[in-house]
Amino acid sequence: MLEQGLMSFALLGAGWVLWLLVFLSIGCVAVSLERVVYLVRDTTDRLGLQRAIELFLKDGDRDKLQSQLQGLNGFEARVLKAGIELAPMGPHAAEKAMTGTAVAEKMKMERGLAFLATVGSNAPFLGLFGTVLGIIKAFHDLSVNTSDASEAVMAGISEALVATAVGLMVAIPAVVLYNTFNRWVKGRLSRSESLSDLFLARLQGESMAHGK
Repeated sequence: MLEQGLMSFALLGAGWVLWLLVFLSIGCVAVSLERVVYLVRDTTDRLGLQRAIELFLKDGDRDKLQSQLQGLNGFEARVLKAGIELAPMGPHAAEKAMTGTAVAEKMKMERGLAFLATVGSNAPFLGLFGTVLGIIKAFHDLSVNTSDASEAVMAGISEALVATAVGLMVAIPAVVLYNTFNRWVKGRLSRSESLSDLFLARLQGESMAHGK
């Protein structure tokens, strides 16, 4: 019973695997487009943010920095806004606020990237699985009809190998897209961390000066 069920499944061939790979590739395109739109819309004006931080480092005016941040959007600006809101409670509170905001924003930026990573790492195995099923079907057809045996086997195997090729065609772009988005997210996190450190350094300097 079990062997018959498995054989029936194997004789379905590689067709359904190819359709699965097609749907996965469409999913990768959809996720990538959504991530591009999100990350582009969520971009912070780097020059404006850098100038605001530089002015704050010179004069230490929190109210002025806060007003400048209100006109800026994006991940980096939101992290600094969280820090400046709790700055009156001390550098430690500001640091905790910025760290928590950065973690939450990081989760938003990485949404959907796990799908790209999963497809990139598993699509070749799906293609290989389809190839194996196609070869099994080819030899089964050979056992049923031995006339023109060599042509039947070669045709069946060549069709089965298409699944491996399609699997690689789906996996390679998925891996490239995942690495691209991952570098993008890491770059923004690094910029945010750098600006946060400058902000905290100024706050700690003021705190130590007042302590004296």
